[in-house]
Amino acid sequence: MSQPRKTIGLLFGGRSAEHEVSKLSAANVLRALDPDRYDIVPIGIGRDGRWLLCDSGNGGGRGAQSLEIPDGAPQVTLLPGGAGETIVLNGSAASRSLRLDAVVPVLHGPNGEDGTVQGFLELANVPYVGSGVMGSAAGMDKDIAKRLLRDSGLPVVPFLTLTLRTRIDYRSAADALGTPDLFVKPANMGSSVGVSRASSAEEFDKACERAFRYDRKVLVERSVTGAREIECSVLEDAAGEVRASPLGEIVPAGNHGFYSYDAKYIDADGALLRIPADLSPTQARRIQELAVETFKVLACEALARVDFFLDPKNDDGLFVNEVNTLPGFTAISMYPKLWEAGGLPQNELMEVLIGHAIARHERRNSLALVLA
Repeated sequence: MSQPRKTIGLLFGGRSAEHEVSKLSAANVLRALDPDRYDIVPIGIGRDGRWLLCDSGNGGGRGAQSLEIPDGAPQVTLLPGGAGETIVLNGSAASRSLRLDAVVPVLHGPNGEDGTVQGFLELANVPYVGSGVMGSAAGMDKDIAKRLLRDSGLPVVPFLTLTLRTRIDYRSAADALGTPDLFVKPANMGSSVGVSRASSAEEFDKACERAFRYDRKVLVERSVTGAREIECSVLEDAAGEVRASPLGEIVPAGNHGFYSYDAKYIDADGALLRIPADLSPTQARRIQELAVETFKVLACEALARVDFFLDPKNDDGLFVNEVNTLPGFTAISMYPKLWEAGGLPQNELMEVLIGHAIARHERRNSLALVLA
């Protein structure tokens, strides 16, 4: 017996600096969703924060490399408590509504990956893919995430947290972290946006100014010289079982000293992706176990990509770098590519994620909300 078709809202765009990356990821997710099972409703979030109903074909249809938000698209909004009911505002014309069975947020960075949209979807009482409010917020804020991981006994690179009121100079930072080679990054940003390396007072000042353009809180981390960048995709199914993918390695190429935004999305030869990573079975198993443990400590759900630094000169030099609760889903992104290497193609991956979203929603709605 065939299952009834479901209407899926595909959220993309957003107000963060990762707006363009989101459009690339969303096009790839659209291609991975089975058109025989799902009616897709693309909803673009403009840079001004408005939610706009986009053409289901989105110009280039399923072959489009990037989803776009057309000029004049009608504004939409989910009704609080509406179980997916969505109002389409047609300007002077009468409004109409449609109902979403689930939402797939393909959003990166603040106002999308940080628990804000997740909270709104909770209030709308609609199933959605990804971590809930707590896991999204904890994973997004690198300062909070590192504190939680450190206090749970998981290895993280030594770091300092700065605000505009608590800034320090380069020498103080270098002395505190025990190295002249530092990384400076916004606490709440992804895709390496605003990240810089600093090995002098001048570079440090410029790096801080750049990072503070994107966030009010900035992390300064010790550079792990020569470290390998290892990534692991984590997936939770509808039954709550959590598993780790095969591992991949990022090898920056050309003039990129680290896996920067340009190396990820602009320079086609900016990095090599090695899948599987060249690791011993013992190393690989330890990293996979640590990825799952990180996922659970930060209250993640459904999916996350956990990134590691591995110091090849130090047996104890394995560190959790960061967690992405809505990782990139472009055609070259590690999260789907690692699962493909593990025998789970993207269309089946999306089935697992939507199944998890609906099962979690049903469990939450079965909880008592008032005293018996």
